[in-house]
Amino acid sequence: MDIHIETERLHIRALEESDLDGMFTLDSDPEVHRYLGNKPITHTDEALKYIKDIRKQYAKRGIGRWAVEIKETGEFIGWVGLRLYTDYTFNNHTNFYDIGYRLQPKFWGKGYATEASKACLNYAWNVLKLDKVYGITEMGNEASHKVLLKIGLTYLEDFYYEPEDMMLRWYAISKPK
Repeated sequence: MDIHIETERLHIRALEESDLDGMFTLDSDPEVHRYLGNKPITHTDEALKYIKDIRKQYAKRGIGRWAVEIKETGEFIGWVGLRLYTDYTFNNHTNFYDIGYRLQPKFWGKGYATEASKACLNYAWNVLKLDKVYGITEMGNEASHKVLLKIGLTYLEDFYYEPEDMMLRWYAISKPK
């Protein structure tokens, strides 16, 4: 997947196997997984599998999560992007695009998730020509809740997600007219 998006402070690009160390740092952090079922990874093989799975999504669906770097330094800080869910059902929805992000804790609270997510929505409307994008957060994740609201999604409702035994929040945004 050839994706190169620049924002004021960030570079967004396809995830590569060379992002292994950054992905392991991200997904092995218990604080990152606090609202993701509390299942941080423990081996680099798990991070590599995640990268390979995303690259398969690029090939199969033409979209997936993307690496986020600080433009000035090239430092990997996490991922952002759109995912086409065809293999899971959330809140009685299948075949929908979800916007998501995951950053290393040292980069939280700096506006990076909001900045990167706005760029992803721009891509959704102008490149993919989507009409609607959804968002999902764990019910207690106030920081992610605020990011989704800042980028224009509307909170719709809470729902129970049985496979993970957790309460989630459901959001949506339609393409601006």
